[in-house]
Amino acid sequence: MLSPAAEKEFQEMAHSESFRKDMESVRLDRLYAFVKDGNVDIDAYLAFVTEFNEFIGHEPKPFRQIIDKDMRL
Repeated sequence: MLSPAAEKEFQEMAHSESFRKDMESVRLDRLYAFVKDGNVDIDAYLAFVTEFNEFIGHEPKPFRQIIDKDMRL
């Protein structure tokens, strides 16, 4: 449940033209965040994932080789 003050703030933001423009910009940018010149930019994606993991404090697990002779999906 939201407090009455938070509810009022959300309603005011919903009627703000600048807020709508900002959200439209975010919506369009997220669709093509890693596309450069029509191709997916793998380096940009890897940089994002690396920085995001660092941001959330994700500790990488040590690599363990999978040893199995018959792996089927």
